[in-house]
Amino acid sequence: MIKNIVFDFDGVILDSVPVKTEAFKKLFDDYAEDKVQKLIEYHLENGGKSRYLKIKYFFDEILNQEIHKKDILFYANKYSDLTKKELSKEKYLMVDTMTFIEQNYQNYNLHIASGADENDLKFICQSLELSKYFISIHGSPKIKNEIVRDILNKNQYKKNETILIGDSKNDHEAANINNIEFYGYNNLELKNLKHNYITSFCDFL
Repeated sequence: MIKNIVFDFDGVILDSVPVKTEAFKKLFDDYAEDKVQKLIEYHLENGGKSRYLKIKYFFDEILNQEIHKKDILFYANKYSDLTKKELSKEKYLMVDTMTFIEQNYQNYNLHIASGADENDLKFICQSLELSKYFISIHGSPKIKNEIVRDILNKNQYKKNETILIGDSKNDHEAANINNIEFYGYNNLELKNLKHNYITSFCDFL
């Protein structure tokens, strides 16, 4: 029996991917277009990873340049400025997911484990009045599998009563590492990874 649900945020609760993709383009508009395009591809393939890791990947792997921690933070803060307020608009909420959450938040223990920056995530959740639905809300720079592990340990949840709902391979990996069931959503490629796939929350559970 499912008692505890850990939600990814971007692409599951909030349709934020187009906004965040555009933000990366603006963030590095001084760099070669082909290099930025490689970052965009990496960003889209790794939805569950944090901006910190994506920025580091851009410099380390695409540009072959060393980047210091303070510079990663500089770009991460600029990225926050480009996205945080825009994503606090109600129009980006995913109706299908939100209907389920609003109708069921008292029936399950709900948590958020996101690759988004935790401060931005909490700002957005408070702005959209989502915080009341969740026992806890967690984001980067802590990596997702560690966030899920901490949720399980802190709340003493049984793994066979806990699931993770996400839209990326990184979400799938975080669930596997923690030995909990994964449910894919909003990404048809995930149907090939696991038999649990939510086409619509109307049919879920």
